[in-house]
Amino acid sequence: MGMFIGIDAAASGLTAERLRMDVISNNIANSNTTRTENGGAYHRRYVVFEPRARAPKSFEKVLMQAVGLSRQTGEGVRAVAITEDDTQGPMVYDPGHPDANAEGYVEKPNVNIVAEMVDMITAQRAYEANATAISAAKAMAAKALEIGK
Repeated sequence: MGMFIGIDAAASGLTAERLRMDVISNNIANSNTTRTENGGAYHRRYVVFEPRARAPKSFEKVLMQAVGLSRQTGEGVRAVAITEDDTQGPMVYDPGHPDANAEGYVEKPNVNIVAEMVDMITAQRAYEANATAISAAKAMAAKALEIGK
């Protein structure tokens, strides 16, 4: 196993959480948008992640079998898609609104500001945790280099 695998895994988490914060910020910015270029109200978006994986080397396979591990440790995360939430937003009666339908109702975005702020806080905390993991890995590498002195 390489010396920098932990740093690489945490760096992928930094990138993923940064993208998540950008998408959440976009949702908050469009929380009052009733007309998009595709027509209709804005629909919130969210990021879909998946674990990154690499094929273990033959020696790693032997070690994993000897220790009894059925799968290898994580290699980080990557974003695979930014998906749109297709649930309908609340319908508000406003017959004077330019986007009102024939009955006078306007579809508002399906963005819940409170939920978006909670998601933003969790993304921020995950970002901070990954930054702390990188700092700890750097400190361990520095201490390991001091052993040889």
